[in-house]
Amino acid sequence: MEEQLTKKYGLPTAIAMVIGIVIGSGIFFKAEKILTATGGDLKTGILAWLLGGCIAIASACAFAVMATRYEKVGGVVDYAEATVGENYAYYLGWFMAAVYFPCLTSTLCWVSARYTCVLLGYDILSGPCLAITMLYMALVYFMNATAPRLAGKFQVSLTVIKLVPILLMAVIGTAAGLRSGLIVENFTAVAAADAVESPLFAALAATSFAYEGWVIATTINAEIKNAKRNLPLALVFGVGAIMLIYLFYYVGIAGAVPNSVMMENGEQGARIAFSTIFGPVAGTGLFVFVVLSCLGTCNGLMMACTRGFYSIAARGRGPKAELLAQVDRYTNMPNNAASAGLVMCAFWCCYFYFGALLNELGPFRFDSSELPVITLYAMYIPIYLMFMKKARNERPFRRFVLPALALIGAVFMILAAVFSYKMDCVYYLLVYAAAMALGWLLDRKNHKQ
Repeated sequence: MEEQLTKKYGLPTAIAMVIGIVIGSGIFFKAEKILTATGGDLKTGILAWLLGGCIAIASACAFAVMATRYEKVGGVVDYAEATVGENYAYYLGWFMAAVYFPCLTSTLCWVSARYTCVLLGYDILSGPCLAITMLYMALVYFMNATAPRLAGKFQVSLTVIKLVPILLMAVIGTAAGLRSGLIVENFTAVAAADAVESPLFAALAATSFAYEGWVIATTINAEIKNAKRNLPLALVFGVGAIMLIYLFYYVGIAGAVPNSVMMENGEQGARIAFSTIFGPVAGTGLFVFVVLSCLGTCNGLMMACTRGFYSIAARGRGPKAELLAQVDRYTNMPNNAASAGLVMCAFWCCYFYFGALLNELGPFRFDSSELPVITLYAMYIPIYLMFMKKARNERPFRRFVLPALALIGAVFMILAAVFSYKMDCVYYLLVYAAAMALGWLLDRKNHKQ
């Protein structure tokens, strides 16, 4: 009998997946980017966090409705197949497996390594940083591929751990800033002259990565107990809680250090803020929690990455579908598909690292933490439209209002990318087209065999 994925994750793991994947790195290193993009204008930054959170919640609500109707093997790929069709589902699944998941996973391994280097005093552009990146990638892959239950428990544990520094900074940083007047000073400071041309759009594009990850929980819907009930609950409540946590943390940072300090110190900014509020020793200890937080996000992304190729192979599509659809009887994991996901992670990691180091990719070095995310928002649009057309037995609010709000949010994200990246979007779309053409060729070759 052919092995299939079993129901092994409950509601706590699903909620931990949503919160644990989303919260962990973006809030730390995107806070500095948002401040820089807005020239230190906290009000514009908070507006961007609010808009990004509302867009994520609208999208999560739309997919939560679909999760109550469709359940197969691959979450959003299932929804695409049920609404738009088999071919569109394949290309969406291919993009997620070959570009989106590995780009974000390699980015998170790299971010975790960079914060580790900050903690140890290494250069973040050094060889040790790349070595630590690859080490983290191998470790989280090994845990997910050989012990998926342990990976799920690890995700739940780190979700609790990663909230410690964030909530402490949100509460104590805000209290300290109100007492010292630093929050008022940061809020009333005039935006710096070197803010980008479209600060709100640039900041919103940055929040796309910070809020991204909730949709990755849908990739394990075939492994969630009572998925039609538990997955929608995890999506809606998880994303709503995340937006509140982000807003309070952002204000807490403003109470810890002046905006200029965060803008000038990059990766060191978060450590300086923690050390300022909690002292050098406690600040360093909490910064260790920041590194663990990033690793928790990295683990959650790898959970999805190891299942990306399986979601299309289980449908008989893509390269070597029969091989990649196999599920190991001992680990209950699609180990061949997981290995393919690891190879793609390593490829994109080397693509960006050596491209930045050698400056040989020129304009084709795109921001792998934002543009693939916004591309996915664009690919959601046909799903929303077709769901509104086909879901005739749904109540009007669930059929029209929620998908329409999610669609508007997706369009807004696309506009933010165009205004903030300009010509870089064109170069990225060429890379995207090449990746999709490869998916077409491999699928065509598979059908000929």
